[in-house]
Amino acid sequence: METESEPYVRLATLRQLHQAVAELNTARSLADTLKTVADGIVAGLGYELACVNLVRPDGDLVVASFAGDSAAEALITGRAGSRASWERRLTMGEAWGELRFIPHTEGWVLDGDDVPQWFIDGPDPRFEDEWHPADRLYAPMYASGGGRELLGVISVDRPRNGRLPGAWGREALQMYASQSAIAISNARLRANMQRALVRLEREQQALRASEESFRQAFEYAPSGMAIAEMGGDQHGRLLRTNDALCRLLDRPSAVMRRYSFADLVHPEDIGTLLRTSAEGGRAELRLARRDGTYVWVSLRNSVVADAADGPRFLLTHVEDIEERKRHELQLAHRASHDSLTGLPNSAELRARIGARLCERPHAVRATAAEALDAAYAGHGHGFGFDSVPGADTYDHHHVHAVAPPDENENEDEGPKGLAVLFCDLDGFKSINDRFGHNTGDAVLIEVARRLTAGVRDGDTVARLGGDEFVVLADGLGAADAADLAVRLRNAIIPPIRVDGRSVRVGASFGIGWAECGMSVENVLQSADQRMYVEKRSRSKMQRRAG
Repeated sequence: METESEPYVRLATLRQLHQAVAELNTARSLADTLKTVADGIVAGLGYELACVNLVRPDGDLVVASFAGDSAAEALITGRAGSRASWERRLTMGEAWGELRFIPHTEGWVLDGDDVPQWFIDGPDPRFEDEWHPADRLYAPMYASGGGRELLGVISVDRPRNGRLPGAWGREALQMYASQSAIAISNARLRANMQRALVRLEREQQALRASEESFRQAFEYAPSGMAIAEMGGDQHGRLLRTNDALCRLLDRPSAVMRRYSFADLVHPEDIGTLLRTSAEGGRAELRLARRDGTYVWVSLRNSVVADAADGPRFLLTHVEDIEERKRHELQLAHRASHDSLTGLPNSAELRARIGARLCERPHAVRATAAEALDAAYAGHGHGFGFDSVPGADTYDHHHVHAVAPPDENENEDEGPKGLAVLFCDLDGFKSINDRFGHNTGDAVLIEVARRLTAGVRDGDTVARLGGDEFVVLADGLGAADAADLAVRLRNAIIPPIRVDGRSVRVGASFGIGWAECGMSVENVLQSADQRMYVEKRSRSKMQRRAG
């Protein structure tokens, strides 16, 4: 019957196909597209029922849309069939081009698989091309390209004319399946793009929010913050500083951009800054204020990236630790200095003497050095450095401490030494007894001041305890040390005014020498003994007169 009116059928089907395809292009979402595919078959291709099975990410096919029967739609929509069952159906059917047809006479073998279906049984066909209710006709949908990726399968039923589709009807269904595949692919692409745009917008919003949070945290942080360049010719240059850092250093932000921390650090702390690693580095050092003073700060570095592959910057947190450092220095000073006079105390004095001494006398050290020279010169038998007596403590950077020649000898030709002048005040006890400890303390403070004024920069004046003081003066000969003792004694004996009265004390000095091989106690005892010898050699009046 189809061939008798074929031109009309073809024209009418072409119009219907064109309209159905036009509808596919108006769908706004993937769900709308799938529904339009099913509705277009019923409306435009002459079938009463249509089902669209879509391939899921796991490979199975799910009934994504249905048209023509609301009861059947409610029954099978959303149900899935395994990929293996569908592959079996698409390979066993008769090939009508891309279509696959399974007649009712063969369909019984599929009754046990898991593909959702609505088919019912019916009487045998009355003529050759009559459609049977158990006939199955599938139109696979493939993605464009050479891979022939299966997107889904269209299943149709109940042709309105009750007949199997002819050549033109098969061609129309195949063309429609091809256009449906394109529409579904485009819908998926649009959906993916929309999701990507939504995700991108959310990420951009999150990034903007993060940037704003960082900006506010940076700008309004209670402690200093700075961003500096990493790498290149401008490495370390400050790009941005917050208000707290500008206030701390008393410099405007525009001026801060001219510097790096290396330009601002105290000269004594530049090594600390250079040793601080860029990433995760920490350091405590001093930075210069605009008025030339320095403030103690704690620097903590971290690296941030501008983008995934963008430039990296150094984020530095700057904390003011001036008060803590001042407190630490005060504690350290109290531990090492006399609370009354401010001079180094006994412990600090012993530490300074001990820092100059080694355990071996000069003669032994010279012997070790000579043996070492002989070994390297080939005069020995090839013994190593470890076999030289005393070599385990040999330090090429150590300046050996020795006593200089006696002042009666030629000092210009001999070595200079570390003089230890032990000072004991004469007449101090009577001042304490007559006028009280407050007057005695005032005398000790003034004596400390006079002793400090009478020595060179780099020399040490320490209070050993009570009315005993010690002076360390390096690089002196015997005569130089004797002259220094006389000058210091003469500086002490002038009257000292305390609370409107004048008091006088004298001073006895004993000169010892710090030599390697001696202990600190040996050095101090030697100077102390010589001081007592000098004190006993003079009468009481002479001692008071200096």
